Amino acid sequence: MPPWSLVDTIMFDMDGTLLDLHFDNYFWLTLVPKAYSQEHGVSEQTAQAILHKKYAETHGTLNWYCLDYWEAELRLNITELKTTIKHKICSRPNVEKLLKELRINNKRLLLITNAHPSSLAIKMKHTGIGKYFHKHISSHTLKLAKENHGFWKTLQEIEPYKPERSLLFDDSLPVLRQAKREGIKYLYGIKQPDSQKASLPPAEFPQIGDFKDIMPPRMISE
Repeated sequence: MPPWSLVDTIMFDMDGTLLDLHFDNYFWLTLVPKAYSQEHGVSEQTAQAILHKKYAETHGTLNWYCLDYWEAELRLNITELKTTIKHKICSRPNVEKLLKELRINNKRLLLITNAHPSSLAIKMKHTGIGKYFHKHISSHTLKLAKENHGFWKTLQEIEPYKPERSLLFDDSLPVLRQAKREGIKYLYGIKQPDSQKASLPPAEFPQIGDFKDIMPPRMISE
């Protein structure tokens, strides 16, 4: 159970933490290759190989998450393509209950995501969970990905927080490790970011399976 009484600021990742990562995996690994194949007149197998190489070259950088970059690189309307399957966007179980309870308890809630602002807007509009956060911050605003050196220190310049009284939920080990290096005290991973894939192996951070398991007591009985 997170030490709720010891934290003032609670930060949440979006994709794979609050939202089921299945949408993004399906989008980038199935829909984009199919669209690339149709747009550029190559087989889907060839498209998969081309995209795999391009993904590998940018992984861990801000471009990996940048829709503008991918629209230029792939010559596809990535933002419009996302809207065609927005019905697949869904919150993980009990996310809204937890967010409601934390607001009742006067915690400052921040949505800190590597997602491009366009993707963030689509997902917040579709799920309706954006209203629970005091602020939504895309890493594109800081020009650093969350796993990059200096991200969390830079974040303090636009959103002051006390690392020793802050808690972060994120499904990415590189992100959690960087947050730890930069002083954030309470860190939690996600056991199964994509509901259609196997759970992640245990790591150095406690993992959350279902947010109902960490609800304050009065919420468990509802």
